[in-house]
Amino acid sequence: MGFAMLKGWLDKGAAAAADIMVVEPNEALRNRAASLGVHVGEDAVAFKGRKIDLLMIALKPQVLEDVLPRYKSFTDDGATLITVAAGAPIALYKRILGDIPVIRTMPNTPAAIGAGMIGMFSSATVSQTIKTFAKHLLEANGVVDELQNEAMVDVVTAVSGSGPAYLFYFIECMSAAAEAAGMSKEQAMIYARQTVFGAARLAEQSSEDASQLRVNVTSPKGTTYAALQVLMHDKRLENLMVEAVAAAKARAEELGRG
Repeated sequence: MGFAMLKGWLDKGAAAAADIMVVEPNEALRNRAASLGVHVGEDAVAFKGRKIDLLMIALKPQVLEDVLPRYKSFTDDGATLITVAAGAPIALYKRILGDIPVIRTMPNTPAAIGAGMIGMFSSATVSQTIKTFAKHLLEANGVVDELQNEAMVDVVTAVSGSGPAYLFYFIECMSAAAEAAGMSKEQAMIYARQTVFGAARLAEQSSEDASQLRVNVTSPKGTTYAALQVLMHDKRLENLMVEAVAAAKARAEELGRG
C-alpha cells in the first residue's frame, strides 16, 4: 500500500521524488522504490539528522510497537506522523513517541490506481499547513474524506478499507453463478467482472442514487425483478452486509485494544 500511494503521488505530481525518503528493509522492494527516483535506506538510521515534515508509517499494526521507537528522533524534531495501520489508535502512537501530532488514514487498494476511498482523521495538534498538504498527497490516490472523530476510522476500515474484498468476492460468486447457468469459466469471469465495473462506473457518474439506479433497471415482474426477489427477500443481502461490516469493525476495535 505504501508503494502504491507513493507512486500515485509521483505520477500525479503531488510531490517531488527528490523530497521523499523511503525506508524499506527488503532489498528488492527498496530497489523498486529507488527506481522512482526517491531516496532510499535500509533502516531509519540512513536518514538520521535529516529534517522531515511528514513521516508516513505504513505497517501492519502488529509490528508498530517494535518499529515506531526507531523513528522517535524524527518526531522529536517536529515531524507530523501520518499512519496507515488498521485498528491502531492515536493513543498508541503518543504512548510510544510522546505527545506528537498524528494523522490517521485508512485507504483501500484501489488507491493503487488513483481510485481509492480514503478516510483521514487528524489530532488536534496537527497544523493546518500539514493537514492541507497531507490531504493534497492523499487526493492523488483517490477521494479523501476528513473525519470528525477518531472512532469513525474503524468504520471506514470496515466499509471501504475491507470493501474491495467484498466486491471481489461478489465477482467470484457472480462468475460461479454464470458457470452454473451454462457459461464457460473464462466467459463467466469476463461477464461478472465487466458487469460490476460498468455498474460501479455508472453509479459514480450518475446524479441518481443507487436505489434509483436499481429501480431503473428493474422491469415489473421481469428477469431482474425475479433475481432481486431472491437477494432482497427478508433483506437477505442487506443483513449479510451489515453482519460482515460489523465483524470487520469489531476486529479493527480489537486490534486497537492490543
